[in-house]
Amino acid sequence: MDTSRLDFNLLVTLDTLLAERNVTRAARRLNMSQPALSTRLSRLRDIFDDPLLIPKQRGMVPTQKALELQPRLHEALEAVRQVVATDTAFDPSRAKGTIRVAASDYTQSALLLPLVHILRREAPGLRIAWLNLDLTALHSQMERGVVDLAIDLPQVEPRQLRMRAFCREEYVLIARNGHPHIKSTIDLDLFCCLDHIIVSPDGGGFAGPTDTVLEAMGRSRRVVLSTPGFLIVPRIVANSDMIAVVPARIVREERGRLQVLNPPISVPGFELALLWHDRTTTHPVQRWVRERLTLLVRNI
Repeated sequence: MDTSRLDFNLLVTLDTLLAERNVTRAARRLNMSQPALSTRLSRLRDIFDDPLLIPKQRGMVPTQKALELQPRLHEALEAVRQVVATDTAFDPSRAKGTIRVAASDYTQSALLLPLVHILRREAPGLRIAWLNLDLTALHSQMERGVVDLAIDLPQVEPRQLRMRAFCREEYVLIARNGHPHIKSTIDLDLFCCLDHIIVSPDGGGFAGPTDTVLEAMGRSRRVVLSTPGFLIVPRIVANSDMIAVVPARIVREERGRLQVLNPPISVPGFELALLWHDRTTTHPVQRWVRERLTLLVRNI
């Protein structure tokens, strides 16, 4: 192979194509047209004397040679970026790129929305993409660069991912203002008698941490609605006599239309953790976003 025909941009193009395995997405990441990207891919195929990526119905499949190249190529490019970053003071206001964060709808609303406002102010050249969290695919997604950062429970097995516990969440009870039975406080008997909404991320469940606590006390509640996500719950509660036990941060701006109370039982809270791949550990933009998010959650 004639390496004199290679340049840094071609290698970055190949790294991105192998990560995305889709010309449209790769062109978007590289901020270039699809025809220009196709021209680069043609040059790479000629240089490596290999198809590298074979078109299929949706996306592209890497060849065996491409699969062997991918980890070594990515590691080499990260090393070059690290050398450059070491000699240049990081300035978030001048940073450019896209940060892809996988999280639940609760985390997107409670933590990532405030982060977006900060990025627009402090790092306007950065774009942020929210993705639904898929734990079964997370390691592969991070390895390929589809996901840069994830937020989830620290009990989840990281499988070679870096992990940092950074946030604790507590539960509160919400009811609409003007609820006929609730006026700033609620006792256990009333709590068990009212109609409840529960969030079941897997879909269709009617029991959660609150029910575990009640069962240990020999009590139960009436769960009449199960939803797959948290974001709709405050709206339903604000327009009905149903109540819900939800993470506190999700309703921090809802006190105008909701009563936010302490539940009559102690429902254990939970920790959240940041997860990322070794490939982004030293990247200056990725590192700054992780630190900025960690600082942010201390104040919300």
